[in-house]
Formats: sequence, C-alpha cells, structure tokens
Amino acid sequence: MKYQNRKKPNKSKRNPKFSNGDPSFEPDLKRQRHRRRESNDEDLESLPSDEEDQVEGGDQEKEEENVETAAEVKYRIASEYLEKIRAAAKKAAEEEDEGDDREEVEGRRDSLVAEILEKSQLEESGRARRLLASRVLKPEPVDEFRVLVKHRMSVTSVALSEDDSRGFSASKDGTIMHWDVESGKTEKYLWPSEDVLMSHHAKAPQKPSAKRSKHVLALAVSSDGRYLASGGLDRHVHLWDTRTREHIQAFHGHKGPVSCLTFRQGTSQLFSGSFDRQIKLWNAEDRAHMDTLHGHQSEIVSIDCLHKERILTAGRDRTIQLWKVADEKRLLYRSPSSVECSCFINDNEFLSGSEDGSIELWSVLRKKPTHILRNAHAPPLCDQSSKVENTPNGGKTENGSCGTGSYSLAQSWVSSVTVCRSSDLAASGAANGTVCLWAIESDSRSIQPLFTYPQVGYINSLKFAKSGRFLLAGVGQEPRLGRWGRISNARNGVAILPIRLKEERSSRFLKD
Repeated sequence: MKYQNRKKPNKSKRNPKFSNGDPSFEPDLKRQRHRRRESNDEDLESLPSDEEDQVEGGDQEKEEENVETAAEVKYRIASEYLEKIRAAAKKAAEEEDEGDDREEVEGRRDSLVAEILEKSQLEESGRARRLLASRVLKPEPVDEFRVLVKHRMSVTSVALSEDDSRGFSASKDGTIMHWDVESGKTEKYLWPSEDVLMSHHAKAPQKPSAKRSKHVLALAVSSDGRYLASGGLDRHVHLWDTRTREHIQAFHGHKGPVSCLTFRQGTSQLFSGSFDRQIKLWNAEDRAHMDTLHGHQSEIVSIDCLHKERILTAGRDRTIQLWKVADEKRLLYRSPSSVECSCFINDNEFLSGSEDGSIELWSVLRKKPTHILRNAHAPPLCDQSSKVENTPNGGKTENGSCGTGSYSLAQSWVSSVTVCRSSDLAASGAANGTVCLWAIESDSRSIQPLFTYPQVGYINSLKFAKSGRFLLAGVGQEPRLGRWGRISNARNGVAILPIRLKEERSSRFLKD
C-alpha cells in the first residue's frame, strides 16, 4: 500500500526545542521544574522575621488608619449630642419635679428630649420660629453699643462664624480683619502680591498703569468656617482660608464691582451679585464657576440664601427677585421705592429696607408687601428735644452723640436689615443715629417696634448672633456704596450690642 512503510511519529519529539531527540530528557525537565517549585515555596515560607514584621506593621497601620468610618463618626457625634441633651433635660426635670417618682421624672425627661430634638430640627430647617422678641428686656443705661474693632476707613461689611465666636470685617481701604468676639483680639489678612494673585487666576487690571483696587464691599463666611469670601471694586471674588488667613483663589468673570456675597447654609456653594446686573454661582470646594443668572435691570446691592437653593436679591431697579436655582425659576417683586437691603426671615418670608426710610415685610406668595413700616428711621428719633423712652442713655454713646443738628433725608435711608436666624427678632440701621429692634408678628403679619439704641454713623452692615445674645454693627463715616455723605463725629469700626433676654421657661415654638 502507499502508506504501508510509513514510520510512526516518535513521542519524544513533542517538544523538539528542548528534547533534541533524547527520550530521557523530558522526565528530567519535569523533575527540574518540580524542584524549582519546591525551592520557591521554601523561600516564601522562610521569609526573614524583619520582613514579616514590616508586613504585619503595614497591616496594623492600615487597620489604624481605618479605625473609624464616616458613618461611625456621624454616629459618635450624634450620640454625644444626644447625651448632652439628655443631661440637660434630666437636670431640668429634676429641678422642676423634686419629690416625684423616678419613673415619672424619667418619662418627663424623655418627652423633653424629644421636644428639644424636634425643635432643633425644625429651627435648622427653617420651619420653626423662635420667639425671641418677647424675651428682649428693656435696655438700661449700660446697654449700649461699644466699639469692638477699629478701622481706619468706613466698615462696609461684617460676617460672623456659625458658632458666634469669630467675627470678620472689611473696610474701604481694603483691610480685612478677623477677630474674637469675647476678647476683641484682632488678626489682619494680608493681600498677596500681584504675581501671587495672577497665579491664583486673577485677571490683570484693565489699565496696565493702574494698580489693583483693594476696596472691599462685601464679605461672607462658609458654615463650616473654612472659607471667607470677599468682593469689591476689582471685579473679583477672592477666597481666603480662615485657618491660615491666606489667599487661595480669585474668581473672575464679573464686569462690575462685586457688591454682595453669601454662602448657602451648610454647603460650600457661593453666590455673588455685582453692578454688572449678574449673579454668579461658585463652588468654593472645587474652585469652580457653576452658573450665571440674569434678570435685574440695574445694579444688584443685596443677596441672601438659606438652606434651600434659593437666592434673594435686591437691585436698584426697584425689584426684589427670588431665584429657584434648581427649578430654573424666578419670582419678581416690585417695591414702592429703590431697595437698599434685604434678607430672608425663613423660606416663606423676607424683609427689605428702602431709600424712602420704610421697611417692608414680604411673603413669597404675594407680589406686594404684606406690611410696610414707613419712616422707620425718621430724623426726629435722634432729636434731643423729643427723646424716645425706649432709647437708653438719652441718645449718648461712646461712638458719639445724637445732637439737634440738621439731618438730610438721605440719612434716614434704611441701609441694613438683619434677622436673628429662625426667630421673630429683626434689626435695622440707618444714618440717623439709631439702630432699631423689631418684632415680626406672624399672626397679624406686621412689624412692631421694640427698642432703639443710639449709634452715630452710617450703619452699613448688621449681623445677629445665632443665640440672639448680641448684635454686630459695621459703622462708618461714609455710606457703603458711595461717598456722597459724611458724618465726621462717627468712628469707623465694628460695634457690639449685648442683648439681655429673659430665661426661656418652656420650649414653645411656632411652626411656619
């Protein structure tokens, strides 16, 4: 047959590269590979003790680094907060119910803890209002403004940290101060050189021969206290690190002076308003520009924001606008006069101050004010011939004296308004020599006067402590957004007013 004499293939030639035709080569190769595996296993099993310690030490370090997760940290903080509230509630229950059974005392304590937690949550979310106005005591001669921080030029803005321990102030000469509320100890923020600003993404001045303006008009501090934002005539929003007091970022994009700033509560989201009629959204954590909003027909002079992503802005076009950023909607409210300042009371109400000396109370559901308080800072309030009973010390203050001199109508403009967070207590300031406290009546939707405190100068900024125990005022010889007026006997600086409150006997609160 054709294929009869064909030889069978040799099995030893399966791997001709290594066998070379030797049938005994393949088993030897297998034995060598087996010995290599055994030797490698022995080497791995006999690692030096130092290397074993290093491996174990590295594992221990990793375990130590991952001791507590984020969820565990939140649980620990919540537990500590709950224990603190329980201790306070237990003390209050024992003081009120001495001699009662232990089970009854514990039952009242638990119910009090639940009520305190509910109240705290509603206040933080803006759905409850603390009744502080009724607890404000009548001022005594010692209850007056005292100068806490001095500035060389007029103070334009004041900001306060979330825990009410640190304050920030800025003036027209570009000075930014960081100070302790209790002691008044100050620390100054130093502006970096032009090269450093350029490296932080600042744009060069429009005229090469002109120097960059350091005139500051607005300040805002984040809820966590890490970031301080400033804006002014150089058309930039500058970001500072409050821990090191160093400049970390310059946001450019505005075509006019940055007149107002605010952080969204609980976030690093920053909003800025400018004379270029634009509102810009920034992210301080990511150092990024998020969005630009258009709608005002004139300069924007005031901006405010609470927990929700809603912005309240006021402009010289006689409008107040509420921006629902997430929904991309805008609500417009027309004021009878040009608005100088505005602020939220809660998510459903807000206040505004106008050039005609009136204070308006607004509801987001109505296009017109629900209440208008006219001549809130009328010049006769400072006239010595008609002293107000609620004005302490007869109108005299360490910052000057309200005399019987002539006043211009512009000095009765309401230049600043503020509301103590989640409460019915409000304050307003003008250049007529007084700062007024007001009670916001939720039932009648009106504004009722409480007390007036003498303070000479333009009240360019006001800020309440979260507890309502004191009020800060940024005072200047000149108004914040101009130099058309001057009060020479005023002292530039930050003044603090202690507010005495009645002790709260119960935990009553109003739900909005």
